[in-house]
Amino acid sequence: MHTDTERCLRAVRSKDARFDGVFFTAVRTTRIYCRPSCPVVPPKPENMEFHPTAASCQRAGFRACKRCRPDTSPGSSQWNARADAVARAVRLIQDGVVDREGVPGLAARLGYSSRQIERQLLAELGAGPLALARAQRAQTARVLIETTGMPMAEIAFAAGFASIRTFNDTVREVFALTPGELRDRADRAGRRDRTGRAPGTPAPTSTPPSGSASPSAAPSAPGVITLRLPFRTPLNPSNLFGHLAATAVPGVEEWRDGAYRRTLALPYGHGIVALSPRPDHIHCRLALTDPRDLTHAISRCRRLLDLDADPVAVDEQLRADPLFAPLIDAGPGRRVPRTVDAAEFAVRAVLGQQVSTAAARTHAARLVTAYGQPVDDPEGGLTHLFPGPEALSGLDPETLAMPRSRRTTLLSLVTALADGTLALGPESDWDEARARLLALPGFGPWTTEIIAMRALGDPDAFLPGDLGVRRAAEQLGLPATPAALTARAAAWRPWRAYAVQYLWATDAHPINHLPA
Repeated sequence: MHTDTERCLRAVRSKDARFDGVFFTAVRTTRIYCRPSCPVVPPKPENMEFHPTAASCQRAGFRACKRCRPDTSPGSSQWNARADAVARAVRLIQDGVVDREGVPGLAARLGYSSRQIERQLLAELGAGPLALARAQRAQTARVLIETTGMPMAEIAFAAGFASIRTFNDTVREVFALTPGELRDRADRAGRRDRTGRAPGTPAPTSTPPSGSASPSAAPSAPGVITLRLPFRTPLNPSNLFGHLAATAVPGVEEWRDGAYRRTLALPYGHGIVALSPRPDHIHCRLALTDPRDLTHAISRCRRLLDLDADPVAVDEQLRADPLFAPLIDAGPGRRVPRTVDAAEFAVRAVLGQQVSTAAARTHAARLVTAYGQPVDDPEGGLTHLFPGPEALSGLDPETLAMPRSRRTTLLSLVTALADGTLALGPESDWDEARARLLALPGFGPWTTEIIAMRALGDPDAFLPGDLGVRRAAEQLGLPATPAALTARAAAWRPWRAYAVQYLWATDAHPINHLPA
């Protein structure tokens, strides 16, 4: 996109927010970079250059605009839609792998050398893995500076910086403000909102930033961070939150006071998140035992809610099928409800084979009670983390109230996950993961594709044999047999996972409705 100058110019002139995060506009005369929807008067075309990432702009010596805050744009949808090495690397960097394991750790997960990864990222993104991770650390630092009262030294190490000096230099270079000045600006904005505008009203010329607190947000409890997670409009919350609430595992997930809440197992500790849909953002409230997990937690929440999707591109393609057009017009912007932990979802997918939603929740709740790590939730009814593969590898199959064949399937999956034979995560090659899943006993096309759709994030995963999909196809006049429906669905590629969401929406199942 950033190489198509004319298209980028049109987006900047029209201030089209759909392209926020897709490319960035750098102004040579001011040495500032902006998001396409920046409210200022666009500069002359000869003074603009376009970059694919905020890290690329920073590497070229540009600093973030103080008005539109481009460093906190929604993520580019292409990294979720693609399965190549660059996209997998970006997903891992967003997950904080470089901060925890360094570039060698990133390369090892992808099966490449550090030099190969550096070369590929520089060629496509204009920045290497260290620069991309540095940009993300700067964003995390800004969130902590503006939304918490943590001392700056603690913020520096929580955001992943190796020293306080590096933290100070990076913040000053990226934002043209010192950490103290950033906090003062946020405090002044909060006071202005309390006296000059209704609570919760954003500044007239600003766009809610990703992973950033509203200046008018109420103070959080100690250890709690309140964020606004932006998305590209439209977003239909009905199937997204309806699905998560209807399939919630007791003790791990719940719907409470208009928010989906769940526990999170994180690299340095654990956390509890509450996510509530708003017209222009997702309200996110995070309680973390270790603030170093903030970047990881935000990444997982965005992936869970598919917030970096491009709904306009998806809906335009699906609307080309005349049978889909009424469904899209009735509820545009459907997302694919995903997961915060791919291994967890794979286990739950096996538990849900050929049983009702209620039965699947019951089976999962028993595993959680028996093998999950207890947590304290003073604000609700969450009691445990979902047990990981290592904890489940020692379970007694005779305690499972399910057919013997499904016990074998579950134990085979848990063993493969625990010993590393099967890897499911942001770094996974989707085709390779499918092949490894299908090689396990009891794994057929439905289980494999639902894992590919919701755990791996493949936007083209398809479930032609799913009962709900077949019912919807028959109701709409689409072919009802799996083979014929797959042939018809070729025109929906690469967005067949979203087509499944629209087909499911024709049913009255609770997964399609926002809970009361």
